[in-house]
Amino acid sequence: MVAVIEKRPQRREFWERATTEPAWLRWVLVVVALAFCGLFLVVPLVAVFAQALEKGWELYLASFTDADALTAIQLTLLVSAIAVPVNLVFGVAAAWAIAKFDFKGKNFLTTLVDLPFSVSPVVSGLIFVLLFGAQGWFGPWLSANDFKIIFAVPGIVLATVFVTFPFIARELIPLMQEQGTEQEETALVLGASGWQAFWRVTLPNIKWALLYGVILCNARAMGEFGAVSVVSGHIRGQTNTMPLHVEILYNEYNFVGAFAVASLLALLALVTLVLKSLVEWKSGHQTER
Repeated sequence: MVAVIEKRPQRREFWERATTEPAWLRWVLVVVALAFCGLFLVVPLVAVFAQALEKGWELYLASFTDADALTAIQLTLLVSAIAVPVNLVFGVAAAWAIAKFDFKGKNFLTTLVDLPFSVSPVVSGLIFVLLFGAQGWFGPWLSANDFKIIFAVPGIVLATVFVTFPFIARELIPLMQEQGTEQEETALVLGASGWQAFWRVTLPNIKWALLYGVILCNARAMGEFGAVSVVSGHIRGQTNTMPLHVEILYNEYNFVGAFAVASLLALLALVTLVLKSLVEWKSGHQTER
C-alpha cells in the first residue's frame, strides 16, 4: 500500500512533464502573440489617432462640427438603435426555438442563422438592390406607392439587420442547448405559463450571453461598410454612415477629417472591447459562484 501511494505522485509528475511545453517554448509563443497583436492591432490604432491629431485639437474637434459628419454620426446611431433591438428579438426567439424545441425544419433554420457569415456583405447589399431597386422585383410597386428603400435609410437598416442578425442567436444557442429544458419543464409542472417560464427561468440564465451578443451586434452594426455601401447611394448628408463618410473624406484628401471620424469608430471599438471583457469577467464570476 505504501508503494502504491509513493508511485502516485511520481505518475502525476510524469504526466505533467509529458503534457507541459518547455518554458522557452511558452515564452516564444507569448512573444509571437504579443508581436502580432502589436503589429496588426496596436500600431494601426496609434496611427489613426496620430493622424487625426497631427494638426492639433482645433482641427480635430472641428471635424465633428461639420454638418455631413454630424449627419453621418446620427445616422449610424439611428441604424444601430433599430438593428440591435430587431436582432435582439430575432436572436432570442431563434435560439429559444432551436435549443428548447424539436420541429421539422430545425436544421434549416440553424443554417439560415449562419447564412450572413457565409455571404459577402457586398453580395448581401446587392441582393437588396435586386429586390427593392428601381429595376428590382418590388421596385415598380414601391415607385408607384412612393416608398423608397434603396438609397434611403430603410435600405441601410435592412442591410445592417441582415449582416448582424447571427451575432445574438449564435451566442445564445450553444448556452441554451447546454442548459437543456429541465428547469423550464419543472416550472411548467409547478404551474407556470410558457411566458412565465421564459421570463423567470430562461432569461435569467442567459442574461450575460445575451448582453455579450448585443455588444458584438452593436459593434458590427456601427462599423458595417460593404452592405451599407451598396444600398446607400453615398448621398452626402443623407445616407452616409460613419464608415462611408470616412471613405469620402479620405478620397477627397481630407486626411484630418477622415482620421478624426475613424478615431471615433476606434473609440467605439475600444469601448466595446472593455464592455465585452467586463461581461466575460462578470459571467465567469457568476459561474464560479
